Amino acid sequence: MAEKINMPAGFGGLMRYKEEYPSKFMLEPKHVVIFIILIIIFSAGLRIFFPIS
Repeated sequence: MAEKINMPAGFGGLMRYKEEYPSKFMLEPKHVVIFIILIIIFSAGLRIFFPIS
C-alpha cells in the first residue's frame, strides 16, 4: 500500500501580487521580440564571418 504524503496547503492561485510596479525600463513585447531577433542575427553573423576552426 502506498504511503500517503501530506503536502503543505497552497493558496490555489488566489494570492495576488502587486500587478504593476514602477520600472526604469518599460518595454513592449514587440521590442523584446525585435531585440531577440537582432541578437540571433548578430550571433549568426559572427559565426559566418568569424568561424571557429
